[in-house]
Amino acid sequence: MTDDATRVLVVDDQVLLRGSFRILVENEPGLTAVGEAGDGAEAVEMARAHRPDVVLMDVRMPVMDGIEATRRICGSPDTAGVRVLILTTFDLDEYVYAALRAGAAGFLLKDSPPTEVLAAIRVVAAGDALLAPSVTRRLIQEFAGRPGPLPGQGPDGLTGLTRREREVLELIARGLSNDEITAHLHLSMGTIKTHIGRLLAKLAARDRAQLVIAAYESGLVSPDNSRRGRGGCS
Repeated sequence: MTDDATRVLVVDDQVLLRGSFRILVENEPGLTAVGEAGDGAEAVEMARAHRPDVVLMDVRMPVMDGIEATRRICGSPDTAGVRVLILTTFDLDEYVYAALRAGAAGFLLKDSPPTEVLAAIRVVAAGDALLAPSVTRRLIQEFAGRPGPLPGQGPDGLTGLTRREREVLELIARGLSNDEITAHLHLSMGTIKTHIGRLLAKLAARDRAQLVIAAYESGLVSPDNSRRGRGGCS
């Protein structure tokens, strides 16, 4: 272990699976496991004690589920810098939406290849958000079932954004990467990153995943026009 290694807390109620993830992390250069937790309540306590960079968080667990644990970790000033990567066997809308609203920075299925899990840890540790392609599609379907913008989340909630910021936000919600956004708008990467930084600040969003939610809840983007975009890792 080196001082600059990414510190990971593994949370799962299945002992064998939890151990497997820990071994996966420990055997990867630049990563180290700081501990294991078997339920959400224990995860919250260990996150406060160890301040990991990333928490690999199961969803369905006894005592406290992963969604509530994520909400408490991301919502506490003591652990606000901790990034949560949700891992679950249940590719269901309710978990995707709830996890992202709770502050999760990423969402992957447990049957993802080990290389993808390790890459996801590095992505969220770097401050980016990550959504598996299947999760992005289901997130769109979640909003497709809504009758319209949520109460208090209409277009007026975006009045502080410039025209260009709205364009960038719409493209993010359609699933485009930064490289694709630069090509689409014919702007430099530095300019796009500046716009994204301003969007995060103006919308009080933790990361890119929450920008996607803001775009849908405001009514800026609808599931119909989002299908023209590409679902994928952001």
